[in-house]
Amino acid sequence: MSRLSAIAAIAPELMIAATLVLETPGQGFFEITKDVADFVSRCGAGDGIVFVFIRHTSASLLIQENADPDVRTDLGTALDRLAPADAGWVHDIEGADDMPAHVKTMLTGVSLHIPVRDGALELGSWQGVYVAEHRARPHRREVVLNYVGGKRRG
Repeated sequence: MSRLSAIAAIAPELMIAATLVLETPGQGFFEITKDVADFVSRCGAGDGIVFVFIRHTSASLLIQENADPDVRTDLGTALDRLAPADAGWVHDIEGADDMPAHVKTMLTGVSLHIPVRDGALELGSWQGVYVAEHRARPHRREVVLNYVGGKRRG
């Protein structure tokens, strides 16, 4: 059985943006939940939404389990199976891992939106926000953060 909560109307009072720069050591999943939460806190956010966008085509964003690191290991294995480096890609000018990185980004996405209530991210108990680096070597990644919503009260 489903039940809809009370509907809340929010008048946007704030539109705030910042860029998070992340130096990745190479392929893997790097949690940025605390960085996103810190941005929301520093905005003086109340109720609204935070938009997260990565400015790259070979890295992506995920909301995924943050309790058991084996989940991230298995996710990496699954993505490698879906887009292996040795699949005979035509685009290989930037290396054998570049085209698979583009495919992995296409599958996982470059943007997220997360509800904010009373100045806190409305993530589930085991959810975390991650940058997924799909390239083998280190990269400097830029994640654009935008908050739209009300001001914190009290």
